[in-house]
Amino acid sequence: MTEPGVLHTTTDQVLSLTLNRPESLNALTPGQREEIIRLMAEASATAEVRAVVITGAGRGFCSGADLRGAGTPGERLAGDVARTLRTGAQRLIAAVLDCEKPVIAAVNGTAAGLGAHLAFACDLVLAAESARFVEVFVRRGLVPDGGGAYLLPRLVGPQRAKQLMFFGDALTAPDAERLGLVNRVVPDEELQKTARAWAERLAAGPTRALALTKQLVNASLDTDRAAAFAAEAAAQEINMTTADAREGVRSFVERRSAEFGGR
Repeated sequence: MTEPGVLHTTTDQVLSLTLNRPESLNALTPGQREEIIRLMAEASATAEVRAVVITGAGRGFCSGADLRGAGTPGERLAGDVARTLRTGAQRLIAAVLDCEKPVIAAVNGTAAGLGAHLAFACDLVLAAESARFVEVFVRRGLVPDGGGAYLLPRLVGPQRAKQLMFFGDALTAPDAERLGLVNRVVPDEELQKTARAWAERLAAGPTRALALTKQLVNASLDTDRAAAFAAEAAAQEINMTTADAREGVRSFVERRSAEFGGR
């Protein structure tokens, strides 16, 4: 029986996703992509999921899109490539950015091309010491896709983004941390343990407040100050109706630790 391309389990309100094609360094197939998109949507809508971790099986996180069977440029009709990106890689990145639960990337080994952008779309990025990030597109004569030209300038600025994309050099985990692409680098053997600890901490937090905070931060670089302030006020208005907000205020008054239920 063939193993599924994406393993997923939910334990203690943490959804763990593992890309499961280690023989190809977890190169993403269309089927895997659609499964991740589905699971992201389900995580948003499921109260029992309060945090998500994405990692890869074997030696790599994700080596990018699986290009086998993609054909040659001469076989394509005008508009095919743009349509494929809109309905494929871009939907995948949007699904992670729009997920209403915090998403952690636990990057083990290589994250290249779309695989790197999948990691960068996550809210927090943990990297094993062996991790490498590669903007591989230029090596193949390609334009970055999967939201790379949107994500990277917002994370490291336009000059650094262009350096990474123009040269396509492998970026070590410590260098990625120094540039701000990675939150923390840990020994390989501690990656999954650390990711789990972070996810459980997030899962114990005020879930709706985290969702609204994520939404505000992700939108902040695409809007002006007036719109950002209006969105902040609206988010506060919504959040103050939640049980977790009431619990947070009550616990402060009662001088005890808050116990958030995710609602």
